[in-house]
Amino acid sequence: MSIQQKVKRCWQRVDGVLLLDKPVGMTSNSALQSARRLFSAAKAGHTGTLDPMASGLLPVCFGEATKFSADLLEADKIYEAELMFGVTTNTGDAEGDVVERRLPSFALSDLEGALERFRGRIRQVPPMYSALKRNGRPLYELARQGIEVEREAREVTISELALTNFSGEHCRLRVTCSKGTYIRTLAEDIGHALGCGAHLTALRRIAVDVLDVSGALTLDQIAAIPEEERAACLSPLDSLLQSLPPVFLDETAASRFSHGNPVSAGGCVAGKCRVYASGQLLGVGEVKASGEIWPRRLVVSQS
Repeated sequence: MSIQQKVKRCWQRVDGVLLLDKPVGMTSNSALQSARRLFSAAKAGHTGTLDPMASGLLPVCFGEATKFSADLLEADKIYEAELMFGVTTNTGDAEGDVVERRLPSFALSDLEGALERFRGRIRQVPPMYSALKRNGRPLYELARQGIEVEREAREVTISELALTNFSGEHCRLRVTCSKGTYIRTLAEDIGHALGCGAHLTALRRIAVDVLDVSGALTLDQIAAIPEEERAACLSPLDSLLQSLPPVFLDETAASRFSHGNPVSAGGCVAGKCRVYASGQLLGVGEVKASGEIWPRRLVVSQS
């Protein structure tokens, strides 16, 4: 028998949400798998990718929390972005090849005027270096082959675009935006509006809905915690659902709801809601015009 033997990992059921501070240079999937191993979690998923060059908040869902990860895909995000003017790259960020250089010759007032054009509802053309698919192939695969295809512009909402620092060739922005917003494209479009081009040099996601990076941990911080104490790092399942109104059921209604049956909404407003009984999350329901709450995703309790 070999002296070095592989120790088979014992995967276990783990339910909860990890607020992970993803480092620069790591893909979201690699960060997810690393976190999963640290918790020996049998099931894990995340709530939307961050580019490898980006750092910041990556909510990781374990176990039953994966059922609610899609709810955060619809949520607004907040980013801190750094731009460099006068240099355009083929990817829109610092990881790409330089394709053009121009001397920036605008004033602060010009930049503030340009930013105003990108607040509110705007239309963006998704970048070629993205995971969007064309005939089943990611666009970035085509881009790496030098192939560019036409992309349809999409409407996104920039609810906040604040200039926090400006030093001639560089600026820093705080961006609050809707799902599907490409900050790389925003950087390029701002540079185009100023007539000198620009690219993204750094990006950090600091919030997803009500979840904030100030409560996040790095992989190294988690690894330094004894394994039997790591569960205390997890947020509860409903931390992903705070934008939904809560509904509280009695024992009889809770039993019906948990078995997939509708229950009386008791005058609740139509739409999605998070449903509780005896202080425990039962799942997500939807209040219909009929006055009933229909189960949409249910939590399976540990026996």
